[in-house]
Amino acid sequence: MEKTEKEKNLTGDFIKILFVMYVITLLLLLLLAFMLFRMEISETVFRVWLIAVYIVSGFAGGFLIGKRAKSRKFLWGFLIGAVYFAILFGVSLILHKGLDEDVMHLFTTAVLCLASGTVGGMLS
Repeated sequence: MEKTEKEKNLTGDFIKILFVMYVITLLLLLLLAFMLFRMEISETVFRVWLIAVYIVSGFAGGFLIGKRAKSRKFLWGFLIGAVYFAILFGVSLILHKGLDEDVMHLFTTAVLCLASGTVGGMLS
């Protein structure tokens, strides 16, 4: 089945926006590393910052893909949040050589990525 020009453009935009999401993640994590280097922040602050990284990146991706899609924005936001999480999960599996013991953290991260992408898409 032949893809329309709009579908081809949206697929390309999807990949570009996913890349932007990871650039945002990188910049926020670098800022966190700088804060860790300069100040003594608690573990609680560190965890809150990580949650904020997931939310900001997911929201930005959902918002950007929603602007491009023009229809079913929430679905596109959910999809980009799911792909973002899947890549994070895959990299985590590779780096840790298997699943971590903390399944609740995995579930929470998935919900944060999916929900923030969906909300970003709805608000676009």
